[in-house]
Amino acid sequence: MSDILDQNKEIISVGELNRSAKAILESNFSSVSVLGEISNLAQPSSGHIYFTLKDEEGSIRCAMFKNQKMRMNFNPKDGDQCVLKGQVSLYTARGDYQLIVRHMQPAGIGNLMQKFEELKQKLDKEGLFDPLKKQEIPFPPKHIGVITSASTAALQDVITTIKRRAPATKVSLSPAIVQGDAAPKSIIEALDLILLFNDTATEPIDTVVLTRGGGSIEDLWAFNNEDLAREIYDFPIPLISGVGHEIDFTIADFVSDMRAPTPTAAAELVTEFQFQLEDRLKEIKLGLLNGFENLLQNKKQKLDLIESNLKTPQAILNEQKQAMRNIELRLTQSFEKSFLKSKQRLELLDQLLTEKNPYKSIKDLFDKISFISKDMIKNISYILEKKLKNIDSIESNLNAFSPLAVLDRGYAIVQNIEGKAIRSSKELQDGELVKTRLSSGSFESEIKKIKND
Repeated sequence: MSDILDQNKEIISVGELNRSAKAILESNFSSVSVLGEISNLAQPSSGHIYFTLKDEEGSIRCAMFKNQKMRMNFNPKDGDQCVLKGQVSLYTARGDYQLIVRHMQPAGIGNLMQKFEELKQKLDKEGLFDPLKKQEIPFPPKHIGVITSASTAALQDVITTIKRRAPATKVSLSPAIVQGDAAPKSIIEALDLILLFNDTATEPIDTVVLTRGGGSIEDLWAFNNEDLAREIYDFPIPLISGVGHEIDFTIADFVSDMRAPTPTAAAELVTEFQFQLEDRLKEIKLGLLNGFENLLQNKKQKLDLIESNLKTPQAILNEQKQAMRNIELRLTQSFEKSFLKSKQRLELLDQLLTEKNPYKSIKDLFDKISFISKDMIKNISYILEKKLKNIDSIESNLNAFSPLAVLDRGYAIVQNIEGKAIRSSKELQDGELVKTRLSSGSFESEIKKIKND
C-alpha cells in the first residue's frame, strides 16, 4: 500500500475527481444531439422534467429545466423517440453523468430537416442565396405590401408597428394562405397580385413583407417550398421575410432580400434608416450566438452572487447596533467639545469683565448652561437606550421566528437539488436526491419510499 502511495505525486479527494470529470465532460460535450427513447419520465411541480433516454445499447439520465421546457411545442411521454440537444454534465454529489437538455423534438422531424438541408444545399449551389444578388431595401419605403393571412395576429403586429414608427407610409395587404399544402401556391398568387397592382398603380408598392407567426416545423413547412423559393428569388420588388420566431429558419428566409426574426421585427426593419438597420442586425446576430449558450451559466452566476451577498437577520441587527453605538459616541464627543468650548469662552468673558464684576449674571448663565447640558445628556441617553431596547426587541422577535431557531428545536429543512424547500411529500419522487439542513450541519439522502399521508 505504501509503495502505491509513494508512486503518486498527488492524491485527490472524490469530490475533486468528480469536479474534474465534470469540467472535462462539459468542455468536450458542450453541445451534442442524441437520438433515443424516453422512459421513466417525471414532471414534478417545479416545472422541470427528469427522464431516461435509452436505446438497445445503453441509457443516460436527462434533466430539462423549466425555462427550456416552456419553449417546447409538444408534450413528451414514455416511449417517444426524440432527438435531444444539450450539454453532457456530471452530478458531483453522486458521480452520475447526465445530459442537461436545452432542446427536444420528436424524431420524425428529422426527416423534414433532412429534406430542408437537401433543398437548401441545392439552391445554395445554384446561387439563389448569393448576397451580391440581393436587392437593397428602400429607406424609407413609400408603399409596403404585406403578404400573410388576413386573420393572423402577425398582420396586426406588422400594421401596428409600421403605423407607430412610420405613420405616413402606405400599407396594402395581399392576402394568402400561410399554412398547409395549398399555402405555397397561394403565396405565389399573392406575389403575382402585387405585380399586377403595380402595373396600373399611381403609388406602386416598393417593398414587400412576407410574414406569419411562429409554429412547429410542420406549420412553417410551406415556406420551404422550392417553387415558392424560386418565385421569391426572381421577384423584382425588394422582399423581407419575417416568418416564425428568432430560432425558426426557412428557405424563404435565405432567398429573400432580407430576413427578420419575427413579424414585428420585419416591420421594424422596413421602417429603420440604413445605419440603424446595420446596428440592429449585429445586435440580433450577437444575441443569437451568445445568449442561448450562456443563459444557464449566467443564471447560475447570478444565483451564486445573490447567495454570497445574503445576510442573516442577526448580522443586520449587529450592524444596526454598531451604527447606534457610533452615533452615540459621535454625539457625546460633539457635546463634550461644544461644552468645553463654551466653558472656555465663559472663562475668557469672566476674565475680561472682572472690572465690571458681572459675577451674578455670569454665574446664572453658567448654571443655566450646566442645567441644559445635563438635561441634554439625560435626554440623549434616554433616546439611545430606548432605541437599543427596540432593536433588542426586534432581535428577539426575529430570532423567535427565524428558520434557524426552528432548527434548534429539532426540526429540519429539506431541499431538492435546485435548493427549493420541500413542503410536501407530493413534491418528491423515488430516487430523487435531497439535502437536509439541521441546526448544525447538513446531509444528503436519496428518496427510497414516499408516503402521501
